[in-house]
Amino acid sequence: MDVPKRLVSLDAFRGLVIAFMIIVNTPGNWQHIYPPLRHAAWHGCTPTDLVFPFFLFIVGVAMWFSFRKYNHTATPEALKKVLKRTIRIFVLGLLLNAYPFIQFDPSLTFGQEVAAYYGQLRIMGVLQRIALAYGLASLLVLYTKRKTWLWTGVGILVGYWLILIVFGGPEPYSLMDNVVRKVDLFVFGENHIYKGFGVPFDPEGLLSTLPAIVTVMMGYEVGRRITTAKSAAELVNDLYLYGVLALAAGYLWGQFFPINKPLWTSSYVLYTGGLAIMMLALFILIIDVKGYKKWTYPLQVFGMNPLFLYILSGVWVKTLSRIVRWTTEDGTVMTGLQWIYQNICVALLGDNPNGSLLFALLHIFFYWLILRELYKRKIYIKI
Repeated sequence: MDVPKRLVSLDAFRGLVIAFMIIVNTPGNWQHIYPPLRHAAWHGCTPTDLVFPFFLFIVGVAMWFSFRKYNHTATPEALKKVLKRTIRIFVLGLLLNAYPFIQFDPSLTFGQEVAAYYGQLRIMGVLQRIALAYGLASLLVLYTKRKTWLWTGVGILVGYWLILIVFGGPEPYSLMDNVVRKVDLFVFGENHIYKGFGVPFDPEGLLSTLPAIVTVMMGYEVGRRITTAKSAAELVNDLYLYGVLALAAGYLWGQFFPINKPLWTSSYVLYTGGLAIMMLALFILIIDVKGYKKWTYPLQVFGMNPLFLYILSGVWVKTLSRIVRWTTEDGTVMTGLQWIYQNICVALLGDNPNGSLLFALLHIFFYWLILRELYKRKIYIKI
C-alpha cells in the first residue's frame, strides 16, 4: 500500500484520543460525572479505560514510521533518539508531578515546606509510563528480529500473569494483595505512590509497565502491516480480523485473568489492543480509503501536538487550583477552577453532570484555540 508521508487517519485518531483524555481528566465536579467518563472501579473496562492504551498503541504505530529512516535497526542515531526521548518524557512527567514545586504554606519555613512537599512526591505517572513503554519497546524492536520480539511480547503477557499469581497474596488480582503494589512500595516507598484508591497503589506502577510495552508493540506491528499491505482494502480487512481476534482473546483470557486497567493485566492489553486496531481500521477506511478528510481538521489540530497538550492541561489545572486561590468574605477558599465552574458552568447548567461536562468542554475549546495557532504556523512541539 502506498502510504503518504503523514497518515491523516493516525493523526485524527491520536487527536480524538488526547481530546477525550482531557475531557476525562477535567470535570467541573468529580462527584458529577457521566458513567462512561469514569474509570471502572477495579475490574472491567469503560470507554475511559480505553484512552491510555489507545494512546500507547498509537505511539507504537508512529514508531514504525519513525524508525523507517533507520531501517528499523539499532543504529547509533536511532539509539540516541530513543534514549533522549525516553529520558525527556520521563523527566517532564516527574516535573509535572512536582509542579508547582512548593505548596505555599505560610506556617512552614522554606526548608520545612520543601521537605514536606517533596517527601510526598509521586515518582510514576502517565508520562513516565509512556516514556518507559516507548523506550523499552523501541529497544526490543530495534535490537531483535520480528519473530523474536513478537514471541517476547507473548512471553511478557504470560510471564506477567504468572508473576501476579505466584507473588501475589491470597487474592492476587485485588487492590491489597497484588504484587504490583508490593513492588512499588519496596522500590519507591509509601510516600511516593499514588493514593487515589484509598491506599498506596500506583495505576502506572513499575511492574505493570511491563505489559504496557506489549501495547506499544501491537501498534508497531500494525504500523508494519500498514506499509506492507498490497491494497487499502486488504489492509482494512486484515486489521479488522486482527482486532477481532485480539479482542476475543482478551475477553476469553479475562475470564481467568480479569480485564483491569490499574493492574494493566494481559487480558486488558489484548482486549484494548483489539479495539484500538479496529478503531484505527475504521479511521483508515473513512479517511484514507473513502477520502472523507475535511471533518478531521479539529482532530488533526489536537493530534499534531498531543504530549504538549497533555502537559499544558496539567500545568493549567494545577495553576488554577493550587496557585490561583483566595479567601472569600465568608472565610472559604476559592480556586480559579472553582470560580470558573461556579460562575459559568453551574450558572448555565447547574451543579450536575451537565455542568461538569460543560466545564471539560470549555477547556477542550480553550486548548484547541491554542493548538490551532500552532497548527496554522506548522509548529509541532516534539517531546
